Amino acid sequence: MNKSSICLTVFFEDPFWVGIFERQAQGALTVCKVTFGAEPKDGEVYDFVLRNYASLRFSPAVAAPVKAHAENPKRAQRQARGQIRRTGIGTKAQQALKLQQEQLKTERQTQLRQQRGQEKENRFALKQKQRKAKHRGK
Repeated sequence: MNKSSICLTVFFEDPFWVGIFERQAQGALTVCKVTFGAEPKDGEVYDFVLRNYASLRFSPAVAAPVKAHAENPKRAQRQARGQIRRTGIGTKAQQALKLQQEQLKTERQTQLRQQRGQEKENRFALKQKQRKAKHRGK
């Protein structure tokens, strides 16, 4: 049986409040980082999740083993309390964010390279047109 889980961790990363969405499904972990700005209230976070979850850009998948655990409500409560006390994000999440950052960087570089090439071709075509016009005496 395939299980999937989503975890949102909100913490203060000077000077803004940041939320880390961790989505784990089929043995793969994907992460998305969201900057809130001022400290968000519970209702604002809930509203953000309802309105914007579909449009979040998650990182490429990183292999993460699926942990099987018993459905014990007290254990879940202890884990939630521990996560609240703990600050920062997990190393797997950091790796996934770094991977997403590198992927976006390479996309930007290729787009910029194509744009520069197109501008260079346009300048060359304009020069050729001006040369022909000058040669014709215009």
